[in-house]
Amino acid sequence: MRSELVPRFSATARALHWIHATGFLAMTSTGLALYVPAWSGLAGGRTALKAVHLAAAALWFAGIAATVAVADRRALRSALHDLEHFDVDDRRWFRNRRVPQGRFNAGQKLHTALQAGLACLLGLSGALLWLGERNHALRTDGALTLHDAAGTVGLVLLSGHLWFAVIQPSTRPALRGIVTGRVSRDWARHHHPKWDPRHETRPPTAPGQRLVALASLALGAGVALLFLREGDLLPL
Repeated sequence: MRSELVPRFSATARALHWIHATGFLAMTSTGLALYVPAWSGLAGGRTALKAVHLAAAALWFAGIAATVAVADRRALRSALHDLEHFDVDDRRWFRNRRVPQGRFNAGQKLHTALQAGLACLLGLSGALLWLGERNHALRTDGALTLHDAAGTVGLVLLSGHLWFAVIQPSTRPALRGIVTGRVSRDWARHHHPKWDPRHETRPPTAPGQRLVALASLALGAGVALLFLREGDLLPL
């Protein structure tokens, strides 16, 4: 008999995860191509790659903002609380993987915190690089180094994340959770025994939230189109 499925990730959490993942992969692939001259030539040149890189960043930011605007605030606050809260068992988990864990284990909490910090560093350093190209007075020493270093660390974290999500047999079932939102109760009981899955009803989305989300998407799409136009990837 198949184990009962229990809710693990809300629609908001899944949307944020996949928007971040898609944006990060797009920015990482174009960033790597910019970093290696031979790859730049194969991908259409640095100007086009920069345009796609910046457009991906604009759409990533807009997607995150729009999702937060229409988010299930209760589910989002619950997930953030679980991610931010470190207890004694979390600290012990780094030395002994058999220590009981809650909804997220200590490694997942640390990974999320690092990814959030890296996203801020990449956004800040990327903005400084973009401004510096348009006004030399705004050039900041170390912005490129910071951007490259943050991107490299992010790539290492992504590799580890993919290993546990796709390859490692014991943790692979978690991938279904971020796709469908549900995992088997037996798996949850074995890997996250301190977590109590509960079925919660999402409150309705207010019209104002939808307007903010649409405005964010429209702004992000407009900025992305401008970047693509600058890279001569769109007609007049």
